[in-house]
Amino acid sequence: MEKSTTERCPVYKKCGGCQLDTAYPEQLGFKQRKVERLLRRFCKVAPIIGMDKPCHYRNKVQAAFYTNRSGKIISGVYQSGTHHVVGIDSCMIEDKTADKIIVAVRKLLPSFKLTTYNEDTGKGFLRHVLVRRGFSTNEIMLVLVTGTPVFPSKNNFVKAILKQFPEITTIVQNVNNLSTNLVLGDRQNVLYGKGYIEDVLCGCRFRISPKSFYQINPVQTGVLYGKAIEFAQLRGDETVLDTYCGIGTIGIVAAKNGAGRVIGVELNGDAVRDAITNAKRNSLKNIRFYKGDAGEFMESAAEEEERPDVVFMDPPRAGSSEKFLRSLIKMSPERVVYVSCNPETLARDLRFLSENSDYKVKKIQPVDMFPHTEHIECVVLLTKEAKK
Repeated sequence: MEKSTTERCPVYKKCGGCQLDTAYPEQLGFKQRKVERLLRRFCKVAPIIGMDKPCHYRNKVQAAFYTNRSGKIISGVYQSGTHHVVGIDSCMIEDKTADKIIVAVRKLLPSFKLTTYNEDTGKGFLRHVLVRRGFSTNEIMLVLVTGTPVFPSKNNFVKAILKQFPEITTIVQNVNNLSTNLVLGDRQNVLYGKGYIEDVLCGCRFRISPKSFYQINPVQTGVLYGKAIEFAQLRGDETVLDTYCGIGTIGIVAAKNGAGRVIGVELNGDAVRDAITNAKRNSLKNIRFYKGDAGEFMESAAEEEERPDVVFMDPPRAGSSEKFLRSLIKMSPERVVYVSCNPETLARDLRFLSENSDYKVKKIQPVDMFPHTEHIECVVLLTKEAKK
């Protein structure tokens, strides 16, 4: 394992993307102590699983574009808590090829007389650039987020960027002309390739569209999902419910690794479409996906006395809702596997389940998905304890 970072980030204090500027073993110690402080009341916390190479792990990279007062085009990230763009050409946690593609796009703009978008006036062309790379497949998607659907000389621009980076497999124009903090808009135009890339994770193949949620650290995602499947103790005859399922990653891995029947629930319609495609891509007949709010789905399923054997839950940073948790208790699965990206809300939800049900926390496994940041992922196993 790398003892420390081999470089000192010159924009660490301005950027805000990284919050930990210490040697990697010290970062792991900080995260272990945080998880133990929040969760040790429930169960012994296993040692955090770190990375052998904790740099350049982000396979999704996005940059904002801005023209300063002297007319120079800047690409980088918004300074933490502001809309001031900090210029970045390379980042120690981002994919190296993605960074190079973003710089190349920036350098091409003047020769094609393409401007950057101005948030104050609502005018201009390029707002953001998003690059996604399949870690296993090496397929690369370039997304150009523009403030207008009109793209002058788009064919020549595509040829120019492909000449520099022939490894790019698809290029998409995403149109976002709204005053919003969201990077991507609803309109998309495929300029080159299929409009999506694919990647392989835990032996399963996944289709990733511009707006798909897909974990940004594929190495540690394999570790995280491997632990989730291990905790689920799949025998081959159980019904598994995968809530907050996104593009179906955990559910599909479970369906391919011993689950009898899997049901996935996700509110985002684009993600559900990708999930259905992903299931077909992996020739899985034992999984179905439904579009809907996870809490409402759980509530109606509980009322109909549906009883899955295992429930996977992977909620957003805000954690789960009380409605969801009460429905989970009523549904009464044998095992609950909680994948969390926020130990604070995880502690809150585990406390609710411990105080209002027979569920007890049996295992807690932290995984360092995001080195050099304060973010921590945990996999937790809960099982029902027989009443005395």
